[in-house]
Amino acid sequence: MAAKKSFPLRIDPDLHEALERWAGEEFRSVNGHIEYLLREALKRAGRLPERKRLEE
Repeated sequence: MAAKKSFPLRIDPDLHEALERWAGEEFRSVNGHIEYLLREALKRAGRLPERKRLEE
């Protein structure tokens, strides 16, 4: 599996608090939950690259 890309994210404190609660309910970290939500949104939009391309 390819290494994960790190980058800073500026986010509204209220949005972060809501994500933190939601992530906790799903037994995920906030970072893991954001990644999950982005992946699901990309899938629904038909924009998720093939797995092979993600690993390159």
